[in-house]
Amino acid sequence: MRKNTGSIPVNKFGDDNDAGITIEKIALDHLPPLGEWEQPERHDRHSFFLVQEGSVTLEIDFQRYDIQSPAIIYMHPDQVHRIIGFKSVTVIAWAIDNDNLNPGYLKLLEDMTPAAPLQPDENTLALLLETTSLCIKIASRKKDALWKALLKDSSNLLIGIVVSLYLATSEAADTLSRADVITKAFREALSHNFIHLKHPSDYAEKLNLSAPYLNECVKSATGFPVSYHIQHRVILEAKRLLYHSDESLKEIAAVLGYDDYPYFSRLFTKVAGVSPATFRSKNHD
Repeated sequence: MRKNTGSIPVNKFGDDNDAGITIEKIALDHLPPLGEWEQPERHDRHSFFLVQEGSVTLEIDFQRYDIQSPAIIYMHPDQVHRIIGFKSVTVIAWAIDNDNLNPGYLKLLEDMTPAAPLQPDENTLALLLETTSLCIKIASRKKDALWKALLKDSSNLLIGIVVSLYLATSEAADTLSRADVITKAFREALSHNFIHLKHPSDYAEKLNLSAPYLNECVKSATGFPVSYHIQHRVILEAKRLLYHSDESLKEIAAVLGYDDYPYFSRLFTKVAGVSPATFRSKNHD
């Protein structure tokens, strides 16, 4: 593995004139040298991939996925990923930024993250292919204001189909238990505050709940207490920075809200099973 210099690289979709929405179909019969494609990166917007044919192997936030077609993959802009390999693959890729994304879909995507790849059934696959084909045709037209608006509407329709597919694999929104609802709210608060809020009582106060009740709900819904989720979210970000940046161990600890490096090192070792220094050395040429 090659460690990048500087901060985690961000891959910009499209060009300066794409208005925040891109879509394209890519077909590759043979595995070429992946080069820069194989390097870990983030995307500058929400990205979706419909693997129509073939197979692809991805690593998303240190989790490996061996994906066979047909499959849908969603990646949040925060998620770090890299391509490990692919074979005879045909994929339709599209991406959209927050400004163009339906606010309701944005909220649902935040709740879904991280989202494992899914395999659509035959009818859903046909619908996805028809809708992506329409979006590609619209995107190829002259990008005046009317066509840009049409592309935005059609792209959100496509994303709505994907979101509904993910939701169909979990409990329906109107049947979520109280514990599930509170856990979703906690996860959202955690995603925005994990650097500054490190204690279960911080999140209980933010959600206007007692700490014992919040812990009871989260443990009921996930099997793990609030402290477990806080620690693992922090350590995930630490792994990203250790792997993808040149910042020192103490600098990374400080970025994540820990001025006491020995404490941070003990926490990392407890959660990750290895020290920060060992994790970095194992993942660095």
